[in-house]
Amino acid sequence: MDQLRAMRVFASVIESGSFVGAAQALQLSPAVVTRLVAELEDHLGARLINRTTRRLALTEIGEAYLERARQILTEVEEAEALATQAAREPSGQVRVLSPPAFAVHQLAKHLPRFRARYPKVTIDLTVPGAVQAVDEAYDVSILMLGEAPRDADVIVRRLARTEFVVCAAPEYLDRRGRPQHPRELAGHDSLVPRSGGRASEVFFQREVNGQVERIGLTPSQPALSTLHVDTHYAAALAGLGIAGLPSFVIEDALLENALERVLSEWRMFTMTIYAGLPTRKHIPARTRAFVDFLIETFGGEDRDPWLAAAGCETALPVSAQRERAARE
Repeated sequence: MDQLRAMRVFASVIESGSFVGAAQALQLSPAVVTRLVAELEDHLGARLINRTTRRLALTEIGEAYLERARQILTEVEEAEALATQAAREPSGQVRVLSPPAFAVHQLAKHLPRFRARYPKVTIDLTVPGAVQAVDEAYDVSILMLGEAPRDADVIVRRLARTEFVVCAAPEYLDRRGRPQHPRELAGHDSLVPRSGGRASEVFFQREVNGQVERIGLTPSQPALSTLHVDTHYAAALAGLGIAGLPSFVIEDALLENALERVLSEWRMFTMTIYAGLPTRKHIPARTRAFVDFLIETFGGEDRDPWLAAAGCETALPVSAQRERAARE
């Protein structure tokens, strides 16, 4: 038995004064109305209505039950109205999980535009560290991955691709020279990520005449080795050495000529940035609005918008150029 439906029918019978009147108001047959009230009484184990040929009269239990039923039905209607409004009008809080560097260098500077567009939406941002999977505790998880997640139970929307590039302060390059080949990095002060207590090996590759050239280098004595991206960024700006940093971190520095990209024909590695949602059902308007805003802001394409904006995109291999031309 659908108890809420039966309660609505019972309340309608009393309000209309008859089973026929309730049937007309609810667009049900009189037989269905009679059956639902009878099932409700059976479920409760008590008679709610005394029926006579001329009129209906509530029993004592029926009067008490009707009062509480109306309260419940009113609260249900208010809850439904609230949920419907939330689904249509962006308002309320969006819980976002993001890698710290992306939150600092990208989300923070774009949030004022989002706030101006949706003043009733607030962002609760958590930045614990690397984010590699959609977290069900958050409305949106910002992921940085080599390939798209394969979990069919989550929604994943691509925001952009980010390339890790070699860069340094112009003052440092003026003093120490601009490397033309990755092997020349051995003569430079380097700022590299650490793996297992040591500087990790860094790989470079490029395509020349259809042939892929790949080089792996391990700095013997880097000037700085850490897993903290923003420390590398700050040290590079200060002129400590040459760093490999994600494009979304150095976008402003490239545009302002505070950092200069070197070895631009060589690729280190790329990652794709996604907005992940933990469910496909009943997504609030505020969450949809935030994800749509991110896609609008970063392009949603399989390309690096930050290097494109700075005018120093890595040249695509011939095969990739043909593939992109075919798609376009």
